[in-house]
Amino acid sequence: MFVARSIAADHKDLIHDVSYDFHGRRMATCSSDQSVKVWDKSENGEWHCTASWKTHSGSVWRVTWAHPEFGQVLASCSFDRTAAVWEEIVGESNDKQRGLSHWIKRTTLVDSRTSVTDVKFAPKHMGLMLTTCSADGVVRIYEAPDVMNLSQWSLQHEISCKLSCSCISWNPSSSRAHPPMFAVGSDDSNVAYGGKVQIYEYNENTRKYAKAETLMTVTDAVHDISFAPNLGRSFHVLAIATKDVRIFKLVPMRKESTSTGPTKLEVQIVAQFDNHNSQVWRVSWNITSTLLASSGDDGCVRLWKANYMDNWKCTGILKGDGSPLTGSSGQPTAMSTVVGSSVQTSQNALNGMSAGRYFFPPLDPPRAGTRYGHLLPPSSLIEHCDAEPTQPQQQPLPHRLYSRALLPLPEAEGL
Repeated sequence: MFVARSIAADHKDLIHDVSYDFHGRRMATCSSDQSVKVWDKSENGEWHCTASWKTHSGSVWRVTWAHPEFGQVLASCSFDRTAAVWEEIVGESNDKQRGLSHWIKRTTLVDSRTSVTDVKFAPKHMGLMLTTCSADGVVRIYEAPDVMNLSQWSLQHEISCKLSCSCISWNPSSSRAHPPMFAVGSDDSNVAYGGKVQIYEYNENTRKYAKAETLMTVTDAVHDISFAPNLGRSFHVLAIATKDVRIFKLVPMRKESTSTGPTKLEVQIVAQFDNHNSQVWRVSWNITSTLLASSGDDGCVRLWKANYMDNWKCTGILKGDGSPLTGSSGQPTAMSTVVGSSVQTSQNALNGMSAGRYFFPPLDPPRAGTRYGHLLPPSSLIEHCDAEPTQPQQQPLPHRLYSRALLPLPEAEGL
């Protein structure tokens, strides 16, 4: 069951992005009216606008929150070729607005010569770092050397992607086995140029980011991209919003000890859905990476989930007004393309087994006359997966044998 709430945002133009903070209790929206609004969730579940201000001199494409350990910090990017960092300050006792909070601009990043299309903070274990991508095909990574002084940001890396950039996503894995990695998507409409998604990885030897992989199968314009939370996996999962929804698995190959280049990745497409029948604009994971949400031009939000066989299916559809889709045509269906012979082989192997019982191997009944026979439970309590027991079952031993203390084994038996 899904519950939808309508919020009167009062933006005077199109809303381009909505972003939740780490705890999901605050929300930021940005619009072509050049403003950003911050919303707080009350105890009764209602959202209230607590701040609204003009941020740029052009349409604001994206807004994002920093991790709360760095304070209440927002970043925004705009068509005016800039990105900005904002911090919430609580009024001091001598202020007229005592106890009230307000947002102040800490810095403006002006390195781009074209529209800044996306802005993302790096995972918190990397420190306070901010990444922007622009229509000129350049990804820029900034760092705040002093987290207590957000007016100072230094440009650390400038990476040319050769194609116009539309979106960026950091791999959130904090494992030492995974160097810092991000993916960048391109909205270049020319399908002749394949590889609209590029993966970059940090190299400790050169102290630079190098291209690790290009997803050549993605040839259409990419509107959004999102790494799934890692949660200890040895591989990475990446969702892409283009003319459909695609989920990729990126498996790092074993690196040679003498190799100094980026990690080679084995790219597998796990699922592909065209249920939106239109352009898909956003993809977003839940915190456990078990549920993916997508939104498209069909005016619907669709939820995707994988079963234990890693087969992805649609588990819910919401219309733009928040109501669930009903009727035979609105039943959640999925056209899931599963790639990989191992999945298909496993599925075929399970088809001939009794449903729900193939997780447990058959258990042999206790053998008569064995030294540990009195330690085993009665055979009547052991459920066999086989229809017919292969050996006769032993009669249960007296109950008193199960509770007696274990005695040391005699040395004469050769142990």
